[in-house]
Amino acid sequence: MASDASGYQRLLGFAGERAAGRRVWAIEGTGSFGAGLTSYLLEQGEWVVEVDRPARPARRNGAKSDQLDAARAATEALSRQHLAQPRRRGDREALRVLLAVRQGAVLARTQAIGQVKGLIINAPDQLRQQLRRLPTDEQLARCARLRSARSHTSELQATIVALRLAARRALALGAEADELEARLQPLVEALAPGLLAEPGVGVITGAQILNAWSHPGRFRSEAAFASLAGTAPIPASSGQVVRHRLNRGGDRQLNRALHTITLSRLTHHPETKRYAARRTAEGKTPREIRRCLKRHLARRVYRILETNTPADQIAVNPRQQRPRTIGPCA
Repeated sequence: MASDASGYQRLLGFAGERAAGRRVWAIEGTGSFGAGLTSYLLEQGEWVVEVDRPARPARRNGAKSDQLDAARAATEALSRQHLAQPRRRGDREALRVLLAVRQGAVLARTQAIGQVKGLIINAPDQLRQQLRRLPTDEQLARCARLRSARSHTSELQATIVALRLAARRALALGAEADELEARLQPLVEALAPGLLAEPGVGVITGAQILNAWSHPGRFRSEAAFASLAGTAPIPASSGQVVRHRLNRGGDRQLNRALHTITLSRLTHHPETKRYAARRTAEGKTPREIRRCLKRHLARRVYRILETNTPADQIAVNPRQQRPRTIGPCA
């Protein structure tokens, strides 16, 4: 079947004939190649769950086909105790695409600034002495205004051209990142009123949190949200020592957002600073203190998102009923 509206309609009709009544669709890649089918099925009121890449036999001649992968996805969905809802599109998808493009702009700007600084280090002495001790922003502004003269050597002319173009690229990418951040702010304020009022939460970290959380009811509990964020403590006790260690799993972008907020609170939030001082006196290491703070922050953020969400963003959770049968899987 074609991957378009007519193909999705035919597939839904096929499922209605083979699995009438309550059914669940187990789809791999609901945010990428399966996004179109996922959106169509949700619009039709179908129950859609997200599954990981189906496990294949661990042997060199392991059988593989679309039909076998579909059967494995269905088996995985039926065997799971907790089924994962796909992330919502709409405003949540708007956050994702803006964040993705901004991240690319920030990385490219960092690379351009590195090129500018490398060119300054190796520039002719008369040019290097003018630029080397300036702050980065002033270096970029100066380099963007550089002009070459006929009296300059070929090396100096080429260096000036390279510095000017690299600096202008960095400035343009910085402006692009600022524009994208400005577009993110009204989306964050509309999706989660009050989130930006939390100490340490900015537009970018708030957007990353919302992008991972998606919508109310997607997580069965705040512990599940903490597990996705990689902030759920992992027991690491040995002998008479009882301790926990950092969790390296979960959504690392969400974990980074919580980590950034935690560092900001440790610097500027009086209550967090007092907590850190008390835990330090008890013998906790800075890493253990940050772990505790991130776990508390995950709980706090989850409760804000679940309770302070506009009514039009709340969807009925279809997981309250188990399906009698399972339809075709992608």
